[in-house]
Amino acid sequence: MLDVAPRTFSRMKSGEHAGELRRDQLLRASALVGLYKGLHLYFSDELADRWPRMPNKGEVFAGKSPIEYMQAGGLPALIETRAYVDAIRGGM
Repeated sequence: MLDVAPRTFSRMKSGEHAGELRRDQLLRASALVGLYKGLHLYFSDELADRWPRMPNKGEVFAGKSPIEYMQAGGLPALIETRAYVDAIRGGM
């Protein structure tokens, strides 16, 4: 979902990545970090970690899991999913 190559992601995780991320990649990272934080503020840690993979009946997801929705919809879906979580926790 970050739109980086697997090898680049491995280098990023290990701290060996010296390159810069594109604006699109930074927006994706921001949306995912905000989504993670919002889920952990609203749900227990266990449910927050499971929620993205669970089928969701919310109008936005139409029965798909949030991960399926975000993978299919790219950056706009990442931002919309974060906004959805912010809204359910009263942050909008």
